[in-house]
Amino acid sequence: MTPPPVKLKREVFLSHSSQDRSFVVRLARTLKQHKIKYWYSATHIAGAKQWHDEIGRALARCEWFLVVLTPDSVRSVWVKRELLFALNQDRYNERIIPVLRKPCDFTRLSWTLDEFQFVDFTRNFDWGCQRLLRIWEIDHKPPNRKLRHKTKSR
Repeated sequence: MTPPPVKLKREVFLSHSSQDRSFVVRLARTLKQHKIKYWYSATHIAGAKQWHDEIGRALARCEWFLVVLTPDSVRSVWVKRELLFALNQDRYNERIIPVLRKPCDFTRLSWTLDEFQFVDFTRNFDWGCQRLLRIWEIDHKPPNRKLRHKTKSR
């Protein structure tokens, strides 16, 4: 018996506003924990490199495009450029993932976003991760949190 085909999960481009860095760092950590390769500007652009060229190479290489939606990202010229690039690439067809981090007017980026199924992170981070990882048929394993045991004083 042949196992069912698994959706490709090669490399995910993370498009975001720099204002949303803490959320994106946490999201990148979760992707790494689940062995999903990602490209994130803050970790993949070395100091002296031409960041414009590095972003272009990453967009050309990645198979998935994830855009973090917040009031800051919908005002970002770079997020809009990255999204428009992805929307015009056939290889990103069915592989654009809008992640709703905070309520915002996402149509400012593109009127076509309404057609996509969003992954909602507005309720809870782990809840959003569960839904995101389902795209690649992966069960979410929240990070181990150390439990602190109170010792009784005698």
